[in-house]
Amino acid sequence: MKFDQLFFFLFPVLFFFISSIAVDTLAPNQALLDNGTTLVSPSQSFELGFFSPWKSKNRYIGIWFKKVPEQTVVWVANNDSPLTDSSGILTITPGGNIIITSTSNQSSIIWTANITSRKVSNPVLQILDRGNLVLKSNDNLDNYLWQSFDYPCDTLIPGMKLGWNLRTNQEWYLTSWKSPQDPSTGDFTYRMDPAVLPSIVLRQGSQIEFRSGPWDGVRFGGQPVLQQNAVFKPIVEFDSDNLYYAFENSDVSIISRFVVNQSGLVKHLIWSQTHNQWIDIATMQTDSCDDYARCGNFGVCSFYYNSLSCDCLSGFVPRKRQAWAQFDRSGGCIRRTPLNCTTMIGFRKFSRLKLPDTLNFSVNRNAMNLVECEEACLKNCLCVAYAMTQLSGCMAWFEDLLDIRKYSEGGQDLYVRMPASELDSSKKSKRTAVVASVSVISFLLVLGLISWFAFRKKTANNRRALADHNPSQEINQSIGDENLELPLLSFVTISNATNQFSFRNKIGEGGFGPVYKGVLPMGKEIAVKRLSKDSEQGLKEFKNEVILIEKLQHRNLVKLLGCCIHGEERMLAYEYMPNKSLDLFIFNQTKDTTLSWHKRFDIISGIARGLLYLHRDSRLRIIHRDLKASNILLDSDMNPKISDFGLARTFGGDQYEENTKRVMGTYGYMAPEYAIDGLFSVKSDVFSFGVLVLEIVSGKKNRGFYHPDHDLNLLGHAWNLWNEGNPVDLLDASLVTPNSASEVLRCIHVGLLCVQQHPEDRPTMSNVLLMLDIQHPVVSQPKQPGFYSERSLVEAASSSTGNKPHTSNELTVTLVQGR
Repeated sequence: MKFDQLFFFLFPVLFFFISSIAVDTLAPNQALLDNGTTLVSPSQSFELGFFSPWKSKNRYIGIWFKKVPEQTVVWVANNDSPLTDSSGILTITPGGNIIITSTSNQSSIIWTANITSRKVSNPVLQILDRGNLVLKSNDNLDNYLWQSFDYPCDTLIPGMKLGWNLRTNQEWYLTSWKSPQDPSTGDFTYRMDPAVLPSIVLRQGSQIEFRSGPWDGVRFGGQPVLQQNAVFKPIVEFDSDNLYYAFENSDVSIISRFVVNQSGLVKHLIWSQTHNQWIDIATMQTDSCDDYARCGNFGVCSFYYNSLSCDCLSGFVPRKRQAWAQFDRSGGCIRRTPLNCTTMIGFRKFSRLKLPDTLNFSVNRNAMNLVECEEACLKNCLCVAYAMTQLSGCMAWFEDLLDIRKYSEGGQDLYVRMPASELDSSKKSKRTAVVASVSVISFLLVLGLISWFAFRKKTANNRRALADHNPSQEINQSIGDENLELPLLSFVTISNATNQFSFRNKIGEGGFGPVYKGVLPMGKEIAVKRLSKDSEQGLKEFKNEVILIEKLQHRNLVKLLGCCIHGEERMLAYEYMPNKSLDLFIFNQTKDTTLSWHKRFDIISGIARGLLYLHRDSRLRIIHRDLKASNILLDSDMNPKISDFGLARTFGGDQYEENTKRVMGTYGYMAPEYAIDGLFSVKSDVFSFGVLVLEIVSGKKNRGFYHPDHDLNLLGHAWNLWNEGNPVDLLDASLVTPNSASEVLRCIHVGLLCVQQHPEDRPTMSNVLLMLDIQHPVVSQPKQPGFYSERSLVEAASSSTGNKPHTSNELTVTLVQGR
């Protein structure tokens, strides 16, 4: 009888003589029972023991984060072999194997690590501070005989690898759980494809669902360059022995994980101690263009304004025209002019692309530059495209090009083989198009002027005729066919609710017009914004706010309850905010309205969460463009809610910047690139947020700030204090320096990072939230703010526009750029 078999035979006797378990290790004469006993890593970061998933009665051995109140399992041993009761035992055999058995049948192995290496003396099982469960010999503690990091489940944590050890043929990949109640092998796998150029591929069964694109030494497939931030620093190894992706936390206090969930979404999450929940900081599939081969062969997928668009590469046409017209574009495209190696050919350049799949692909390491790469492709009649990458040099594709998408920034250049006739026809068509365009534009200008006069007259007549029509007809004419679910309120209802818009019901006034408190017949309190006849904001802004905010649902965004159009009247009904707006509490403080530091910090965090929702998590990517203290409303519990979306604009899933000739916003909050050049992006909102943070900390307005020692605005004053080493002096004088002075310093640091001159230096809102949540974030030092003197803003804006800007009490501006 073998020793291991003898061990099972004697186990019922040995069980009664098991010594107590060490904190983080298990020896052959010890057992881990399903009685609440666990192994805990030395730093109390990870815990191993028996557990049941949410709403499940099955029992498993797993590893989870010790410091996260919500049990989050990162590794499961017996995921496909659950126990149905609490009879489980985890032990290691004297020969050095890990097994799970049951007290009801010790001879039956539920799970084993199947360690087939030679037998070892004095084996020990230990859970390490990184969450790695290792088996080693006391005679050689540095040599792991087995480790859980070599057998990932659905989660990657710092130190784990995704990829291959090419020397031993060891693969590390993720597999989703079947469901939140069942950690058994699910449908989705996320694994490194060890092709000539590696990419990471998500599959459902054998079907590819998502492909990152090839790694080129800088990025995967043309996505934005991976950069170290406050959460992680990426690690990619690609040599003769290793091919893997991993990440490390920049701060040891950070708790983060990379997971493939049951729906096939690949996410990077961080635990927020402030909000006591997991926060999604990145999702690999950014939009529906990331669905594999969405537009078929030679098709290019683009995602703009929350809408997917499939187009054929220039020189190609839809394979099935009827299906393409009906939005079934999976059939892809074919060449308009077939290739013929006996005729003249050339290459057409396509930029900012995710390079095609590498199904029919090769690398020519002898070609050192674009010219040599093109020549190599020309010599092979089957070569249909080439590209140059930093890592592998010349890449060539054969047969169809599949899974291409267009990026608004980043991406790579692809050169596609074309018949000379296609290249010539392209040049001719451009010349013809220019001549035709000039003729057409001239004709349309004349026709447009005639139509405009006729339209003005007709519109005036229609307005008079529609004055007595029902609200649904009027809203459809004003808003258009948007399929809104917003309640339409009659003028009589709004008028009665506000006591005929009495002065006593008036609670404020903004750029849109006066705001009234009202009470609907069922007792619901509302705030009614009534468009003023002399308001700079008109029907366009009214329509914009109705369409946008009707689709938004977040606890830190004000809720739109209904709207009303009656003749010339335009009104919006919102949930009533009893504490009105933030500016009343930070700029006009009394003994009763002074906000504690704790409440100010909660307000800053709430605004950041609302802005992150607008920029990343809503159905539309929304740029607010007028974030300021008066547009932050406070409910009865002082929770902040972002309001006033009249100036907001939507962006597509991979669109990050836009230019406008109509600059609208508020002096003191506008980013330099927006005020001067009309460029706005998520980073212009980040600038406004930074100003708001510094105002909340200091209790002072940025614009109109006064200090006896200098003529700088609040941004310049905060910058001076930072450089002098006294940033906490910025804190509102009405506050006693709180115990959490580090929290104040963190907010000032975040505020200064957000108001830096150049947009690329400013953090994203996801990074802002991380910096606010983490006690000791690893962040860069801020650079000089943009517009840190008030004079520079006015002079820059005036010189840019050549016009005197419109101003109101709050200095909301409309600038028409002279470009």
